[in-house]
Amino acid sequence: MRVCHEVTAVFDDPNLVSCAGLAPVLQLAERAGLPRLVGQHVHLAKPGGVNAHLKVPGLVAGMVAGADSIQDMDLLRHGAMKRLFGGVRAPSTLGTFLRAFTFGHVRQLDAVASRLLVELAGRAPLLPGADELAYVDVDDTLKQTYGYAKQGAGRGYTGVKGLNALLAVVSTPGCAPVIAAARLRRGGANSARGADRFVSDALITAGKAGATGTLVLRADSAYYSRDVIAATLRQGARFSITARQDKAVRKAISTIAEHTWTHIKYTNAIFDEHSRTTYWLDNAFGIEDITPYLRFGSGLDNQRAVTVRSTFLQNRGYLDRYYREAYTVVEMEAGPYCNAVYEMTDPDRYPEGEQVNFSKLPIDFGIIHYASDTPYTQARTLGARGLSYHGMDSTYASSIAILRRILRQEGALTNDADDNGVQEAR
Repeated sequence: MRVCHEVTAVFDDPNLVSCAGLAPVLQLAERAGLPRLVGQHVHLAKPGGVNAHLKVPGLVAGMVAGADSIQDMDLLRHGAMKRLFGGVRAPSTLGTFLRAFTFGHVRQLDAVASRLLVELAGRAPLLPGADELAYVDVDDTLKQTYGYAKQGAGRGYTGVKGLNALLAVVSTPGCAPVIAAARLRRGGANSARGADRFVSDALITAGKAGATGTLVLRADSAYYSRDVIAATLRQGARFSITARQDKAVRKAISTIAEHTWTHIKYTNAIFDEHSRTTYWLDNAFGIEDITPYLRFGSGLDNQRAVTVRSTFLQNRGYLDRYYREAYTVVEMEAGPYCNAVYEMTDPDRYPEGEQVNFSKLPIDFGIIHYASDTPYTQARTLGARGLSYHGMDSTYASSIAILRRILRQEGALTNDADDNGVQEAR
């Protein structure tokens, strides 16, 4: 048996909608003033630029529903969508509208986005605890593009042809990050180009969105410049910026006494490929729990892990993609385990493509990643290309750390003096 004709699936039932969840999303957007803000700040004189207050919310709705191209915007006209929403425009009309934009019009949209975030923060708990402490993280990323005529495409610091996006996200110790500012630039743009103005805009937006307490800007060495630091200080914020290791910095570091160093612990992150969900957690384990029991190896704290579908998929290009996104551990177990912990509190819901905050769980939660053999490493991490005691060193130290944590939680181990039995086991 074979199919005689080409088959095409069409969603055309006049009484059903494929994206009913858009209704509350657009209701919230309207209450926050999205159409009003677009009408006030976006002005296009070119043909196709009229009715921006209808077209911009339409584009937002399409992206929320999963559209990633102009043609995909046709999903807003399927089934009974016209009965649920008014002012829906055809994909070709939306494409003409977007092509009328210049950089000045993009900046007008920036003004809309910043004001919309402020309005949303007043209607939903986006940044709990921001009146005490909030962080603004700034970084850029290069997104690959295809085709020879893509405007602005170029090769940046990764060597990949694409467009450079500068992002600023605001967060607190008790919430997932929220985008405060974004700017698309040429692919070959320097990371710090226009960063001082961008940082200033992001800090102002964060303050208006409720970050009235201590505000800290965090960035890597690409933003280590006088202009960025000056812009931060002008907004009354503090900063944590990686300094380049030049001669002056190395000389200053050498004068710092060993006992005056302060340990800084950052939130751990786990990205699960299965559910496309990122979990942010305050790990119950730190490097200080592992290091005393390592004989041959060493440990790393504050890592970002990605849970892959199979270690047999590991290759240089596959690993490099995650390395460019600042992930340092590739493994297979943590993601499904986090999904299971999530379902303990909500058994009827499975997180997909979300940012989940695990910083204040009602249970003691910790994850330790230790090096092991993989097809790509060809057993090099376990010793001289084979299993040995050196390879089991990390497993042993991790087991001791877990045992000590359990004993402490049960009250059987209260201080280091009670740990003599574990020490002697070494």
